[in-house]
Amino acid sequence: MGIARARSRIQTLMTEETQKSLFGERYRVVTVEGDRLVVRGVLSGNILTIINPEPEIPLTAEEYPPGKLIALTDPSTAVPN
Repeated sequence: MGIARARSRIQTLMTEETQKSLFGERYRVVTVEGDRLVVRGVLSGNILTIINPEPEIPLTAEEYPPGKLIALTDPSTAVPN
């Protein structure tokens, strides 16, 4: 296996691991700030800021109250409507 191919495979594996850890964890809502949802990983403690991809449907504190437990889904694996 060539060096370039080995590097490509390592990058692919790293991306897969990142996706597994990101979408395999549960998160608690910290706050809703306009079009952003701030969450903290229950196990990792990592803070993520999620930007609303559909600004015409606003995020609200009623829908995402602080402390609410959520899980993220991988949009690349979602079934198309």
